[in-house]
Amino acid sequence: MRKSEAKELIKQAYAAWDAEEWQRAADLYERVLAHYPDEKPSAEWWYDAALGHKFLRNWEKAYELGVQAAARAPRGEGDPAYWNLGIAATIRRDWTTARDAWSGFGFELPDGEGEINGSFGVACVRLDTDGQREVVWMERLCPTRGRVVNVPVTGGRRYGEIVVHDGEPKGERVVNGTTYPVFDELLLFEPSDLPTLSVTVAAAERTDLESLLALFTDHDFGAEPASSVQTYCACCSEGTIHKEQGVHAGTQRVSLAAPEDEARGLLDRWAGETAAGRSWSGLEVMDQAAMKPS
Repeated sequence: MRKSEAKELIKQAYAAWDAEEWQRAADLYERVLAHYPDEKPSAEWWYDAALGHKFLRNWEKAYELGVQAAARAPRGEGDPAYWNLGIAATIRRDWTTARDAWSGFGFELPDGEGEINGSFGVACVRLDTDGQREVVWMERLCPTRGRVVNVPVTGGRRYGEIVVHDGEPKGERVVNGTTYPVFDELLLFEPSDLPTLSVTVAAAERTDLESLLALFTDHDFGAEPASSVQTYCACCSEGTIHKEQGVHAGTQRVSLAAPEDEARGLLDRWAGETAAGRSWSGLEVMDQAAMKPS
């Protein structure tokens, strides 16, 4: 391939990229890179080709091209080539490559080998299930994986499942002056075994409801009162939302994540702790089977 032909193909790739024709752009980049893998601008071409396949959710190609992009990127400087490779390697469960990619980006990882299960803080993730979107809180296990710590209201989604999320925040939540990023879900990485239940709870005081939530949390289960769930349009959801911390007293439905028998036992224990003001009724199982990873 002559350089003049390569130049024309790159021009076409740029045009396809601007039109969000990710497959065509990636194909054009690859045609050029087969002949010119190490020209001065080749690192950018490798990166864009890998990113195009990331947008297409073609993780095998994103990984293959991402390895080449990262090999041409400076280490320890936050180069996004490492981030995209880290995502693709994580999805492939190639922990050696994922660890190297995160280190190349500039992260300090927990010592050891294999799967990364660290403490990377709290953030939000926008779950996406067949067009249903819901923002929930998660505990980040690595730069791209998090464990869901709300009980989702979206059908088929569960407390405790682990998701892979993107690296660019799309919105933020502000609680008590602290800002938390909202990331988009890329896929479900590991399902949760905990079924979702729903129960009507009467709590005379806010502290009564807080006690119930704490009781389930202490047993590694989840509890989510209806009063904590708010609905926003897509535009607002991707912006900055100030959220009030705390729960409200009264009678309301509460979503639970726990085996049914254990949930009944905890509800009885909670209701029996005071002489009056606490009760529950109408416990229902909302789902029977966890989703499988994508």
